[in-house]
Amino acid sequence: MSLELTRKEKTAIRSLVVTWCANYDREYGCLPLDSDCYMLGKCWTGSYCRYFRESVLPLDPALEVALMSEGPRPDFKICPVCGGPVPPDRRQAYCSAACAKKAHRRQQREYMRKKRGASVDN
Repeated sequence: MSLELTRKEKTAIRSLVVTWCANYDREYGCLPLDSDCYMLGKCWTGSYCRYFRESVLPLDPALEVALMSEGPRPDFKICPVCGGPVPPDRRQAYCSAACAKKAHRRQQREYMRKKRGASVDN
């Protein structure tokens, strides 16, 4: 079953193709097909350009999950540190290990600030 792409998904696909697709040329379009790029006019989920699906789409994991999953689209949580997408199916709170480390350091800083403040009052 194919679903209609949202405006945000179409924009993300266009951005990925123009920026990262090795087969795309602004002047000639899709070089192997020698025509316009199929992915730029895409309105529905379903069949994708093989090169795009295997090489370009993994660069945007949130879009990849939204396009490749069956059934309703998952709602991604937002990373509290950077605002990036966090997969909803796990207990993961941050989008990456780097964001988790930043959050942990921030929490430790706040804890030590409170601890030092309490010891000064005594």
